[in-house]
Amino acid sequence: MEERKQLKKTLKPHWVWAIAFGSAVGWGAFVLPGDWMAAAGPLGVILGFSIGALLMIIIAVSYGQLIQKLPVSGGEFAYAYFGFGRYHASFCGWFLTLGYMCIVALNASALALLIKFVLPGVAMQGLMYNIAGWDVYFGEVLVACIALITFAYLNIRGTSISGFMQFIFCLTLIAGLSLLVIAMILHPSSSFSNVQPLFNPEIGAVSAVIAIIAISPWAYVGFDNIPQAAEEFNFSPQKAFKLIVIALLCAAATYSLTIIATAVAMPWQSLIAQETVWGTGLVVENAYGTIGVLLLSISLAMGIFTGLNGFYVATSRLLFAMGRAEILPRIFAKLHPKYETPFVGIIFTCLITLSAPFFGRQALLWVVDMSAIGVTIAYFYCCAVAYRLFSWTSTADADVIVSPAKKAMTLLGLISSTGFFLLLVVPGSPGFLGTPSWIALFIWIAIGFVFFMMKRKDFARIPKEKLDYNIFGKTLESESISSNTTKKEA
Repeated sequence: MEERKQLKKTLKPHWVWAIAFGSAVGWGAFVLPGDWMAAAGPLGVILGFSIGALLMIIIAVSYGQLIQKLPVSGGEFAYAYFGFGRYHASFCGWFLTLGYMCIVALNASALALLIKFVLPGVAMQGLMYNIAGWDVYFGEVLVACIALITFAYLNIRGTSISGFMQFIFCLTLIAGLSLLVIAMILHPSSSFSNVQPLFNPEIGAVSAVIAIIAISPWAYVGFDNIPQAAEEFNFSPQKAFKLIVIALLCAAATYSLTIIATAVAMPWQSLIAQETVWGTGLVVENAYGTIGVLLLSISLAMGIFTGLNGFYVATSRLLFAMGRAEILPRIFAKLHPKYETPFVGIIFTCLITLSAPFFGRQALLWVVDMSAIGVTIAYFYCCAVAYRLFSWTSTADADVIVSPAKKAMTLLGLISSTGFFLLLVVPGSPGFLGTPSWIALFIWIAIGFVFFMMKRKDFARIPKEKLDYNIFGKTLESESISSNTTKKEA
């Protein structure tokens, strides 16, 4: 049997926390408070994201259990194989790859948007064309491409470098945000009376909160980057759940603080009525001028950098695991001869996402909205597999753990992930995808179907023992809860 390539154990606990927190916060916390308040009002946003964080923590119970049991690269791809077999793993991995790559591309475009706001003379050079109402400039495309190439290079250089950078970025983000919030609250023109009304009076409190809960999977996506890097932990996988919970609580606090910093500056309904592109940027500029915008921009840049870096880590590890399993070409399982990183997956991610800035931000948002389905599918598989690991009562199966409490938590996670999926696909729901996003989704499904049919026979011929070894580093004949599924496939 061909030797299985394995990643070095170099990730420290605080680096892993930074990967989860930085990826979950990203750029949205600093760019979108105005849009969110327009939908739900300040308290509606804070309650929605707080409830969303709790639902994510419930889902994270399943992640914590499976990371502990299966500390390998691949995350939900490996879990889907463990629980339901090779075809489910292929399906889950395909959609998750799309979701991760889209977020890499979106973070690069967010950096271009930041430069467009702060240094318009640089970004708005060389108008090329217009796509879906968005003017595409050579300057902003160049900025996004440089960012993608730079972070690809840094990730190739080593996990230690990317992990350390992620931690520094997160500390800078927290420091900048703390100063910004304090400054906005203490400004003479600021008042907590500006936060009134607490909810959007046009849609009501309950609907406002639900509208924000609906986007929680998108807002918090990134905590699930932790299982992708589990093979590289230099500590016990038992700590993973605690790190995820801390990261989610920090992310929820970050979203709440940016809402407060934006809402206290002026009556939020007046801010929304101005229809500004960047509401938070406007109120900070009005309060503190260039220095305030610079502080906000540094925090926003850190959010973008953590998103770029974190999802480069996650995407490349997922591609590495799928290449090692031979779902993708084996070249994806190669490690860099010097740095021992999954460099093929990093380069592939860079090459694919380099095309995104040329399509304009509006067209990219259609694809990103659609990719949220991929993330919810991954949540579902993780919770479904974890649910099967536990039993309500005693059982003769030695591999099933008797734990009614954890069984209930994984069931709640399963229900939550199903609910998030339905919010995206049921007409009339707050998160229902638009027509362009549905078109993009069907295109991705069609490409995946063609690819699967081309690889199906070769994939089916791989013996279970070899797949077990490639994915987990050992054979799981006695442990895998997919054994019945695998027998049927064979």
